[in-house]
Amino acid sequence: MNEKFLDFVRKYSTQRVAVAVSGGVDSICLLHWLLKAGMDVVALHVNHHLRDAADVEAEYVATTCKKLGVPCQIFHWTDNKPDNGIESAARNARYKFMTDFCHDNNIEVLMIAHQADDQIETFLMNLARGSGVVGLAGIQAESYRDGIKIVRPMLNVFRRELIEYCTKNNIKYFEDEMNFDDKYTRVKIRQNRYLLSEKLGISDERILLAVENLGRARNALESDVVVRAQTVLYDGYALFADSFLFDVPPHIGLKLLGMLIQTIGGNAYQPRLNSLEFALSKLHGNCQFTLGHCTIRRHDRQILIVPEGAKTSIRKKNEKIKRLEKKQSKK
Repeated sequence: MNEKFLDFVRKYSTQRVAVAVSGGVDSICLLHWLLKAGMDVVALHVNHHLRDAADVEAEYVATTCKKLGVPCQIFHWTDNKPDNGIESAARNARYKFMTDFCHDNNIEVLMIAHQADDQIETFLMNLARGSGVVGLAGIQAESYRDGIKIVRPMLNVFRRELIEYCTKNNIKYFEDEMNFDDKYTRVKIRQNRYLLSEKLGISDERILLAVENLGRARNALESDVVVRAQTVLYDGYALFADSFLFDVPPHIGLKLLGMLIQTIGGNAYQPRLNSLEFALSKLHGNCQFTLGHCTIRRHDRQILIVPEGAKTSIRKKNEKIKRLEKKQSKK
């Protein structure tokens, strides 16, 4: 078993954790490794009912967990499926099921089986999009979603090691046929990534090192931005002078805008860089538009961000802030 993995999960050894188990090699191996590490786990599986093999995989996960003595909860996504954006909708539904379960059962940590190959593929996909530091820093080992800590302990473990472990120990797992469909960008990258190493000498390990270094830069940037953003956040909205975004370096202004939109809109992720750049350019003059489930308005020198559908009266928000400040000064 991978030593880096053991070192990473050791700090969670005193608490019960949930683990997402799809039935693929990554999550099946994660489940086995957590048990070998002595962890107290409950397995969560979401049947999206999108593929013919979905029911078989759900049954396999349930049977495997029973043999291992692991509590297992199977969820069924029976909602109407959207015509577009099915992958995103399925992912959101999956996280909703699992984080709701964690809240209902007083579980603070949900472990996900993203591994080193996923990290490299994400980096290259974001590189192709022209992403900034945040996108190029890739998948975070620890983050939060809906108030639950999302932990990915296998980001330094390559898929080949997981396959080798399951093969050596006669552990069955399923292959998702989508992993071989090259109409998906991620699959194209997966099938051609070897060219970077063979033709250019850019190894997987070097890419992971770059991602790790970018992660440090992202963390430093986000720490500074969080402190700044808190100074303009009020009860479900943000109100500030235009200098808040424009009297700082552009990358800070973009990050501030993204974090405020993410927070106020209740989004799992910030808008993409090109969307934020377009929004920031519009905010140089009076305007009103929506982005990330937020309405953003500039009037004269002030900018207001509220949840989409909320009232956008800057005057009334200013009056509310004055009342809050007056109330706090009396305490």
